[in-house]
Amino acid sequence: MSARNETAWRMFEADRASKNLGMRLVTADHGTAVVEMTVGPMMVNGHGIAHGGYVFTLADTAFACACNAEGGGVTVASGADVTFVAAAREGDELVATAHERTVFGRSGLYDVTVRRGEEVIAEFRGRSRTLPDRT
Repeated sequence: MSARNETAWRMFEADRASKNLGMRLVTADHGTAVVEMTVGPMMVNGHGIAHGGYVFTLADTAFACACNAEGGGVTVASGADVTFVAAAREGDELVATAHERTVFGRSGLYDVTVRRGEEVIAEFRGRSRTLPDRT
């Protein structure tokens, strides 16, 4: 693990919400991250498909890991949008891949694609803000 991505890995290890949903951090380095999750039975809504909130949470976790993969301070979300493209179902293996698009000052834009295999399930755009150093 390089020093540059150590912050993202430490953050993920302490992320009880994501880990309790069974998410797995695959990579996090240089403004990118990949996070995986299996849609479990408690994640399915009344239509028999994955609740959008869980798909959003997966994308948001990948976004958070990508934002913090560069080090240099704590970076958090200032906002995010998601577009659901296809339904996911119980048992589906979802993979969220996040990429930094641009950083300007303490702000940044990140795009995350959630896929089941090659099929796109959702597209997510996150806006980040690096918090001022409080030391």
